Amino acid sequence: MNIQQTALPGVLLFTPKKFVDSRGAFWETYNERLMQQASLPTDWKQDNTSTSVRNVIRGIHYQLTQPQGKLIRVTYGAVFDIAVDLRRSSSTFGQHIGVELSEENAAMLWIPPGFGHGFAALSDRAGMAYKVTDFYSPCGERTILWNDPRLAIPWPVDERDAIVSDKDRQGSSFDEAEVFL
Repeated sequence: MNIQQTALPGVLLFTPKKFVDSRGAFWETYNERLMQQASLPTDWKQDNTSTSVRNVIRGIHYQLTQPQGKLIRVTYGAVFDIAVDLRRSSSTFGQHIGVELSEENAAMLWIPPGFGHGFAALSDRAGMAYKVTDFYSPCGERTILWNDPRLAIPWPVDERDAIVSDKDRQGSSFDEAEVFL
């Protein structure tokens, strides 16, 4: 498995070796030894799944209490996945990265605690699975507006076509959001 550092320190892109033949494909989605070698968590608290239709945008989500690290992968379809640095003390505070995760490329994104997460579904249907390092904490959950002008995330979905939940439409602006120290 190839592990690549992104422009945001600590956010990593994993690309597994994929074996394809006439029957289909096989690849490893988790290896405890590899995680330990990369100094990443191996004690996961939850596995989550989400499904979305084309043009759904979710996020930008994070938890102030019980912050979660996330190892994210796409099980079918494709998404544009983003991580936003929400650590005020970080030299990359307010910066983001975006990568395409798909069934085809089998890539996975590690987003450590202290970052916000969001994604846009690029295919007619997209399924995601992600491991998290802490339990869901409704009282600690926060949302930053997906289209906040200060963040200027280049979503590959026209704003007029975006399908966004009411909760996500009511998120805080980046400048007013509670963030990490």
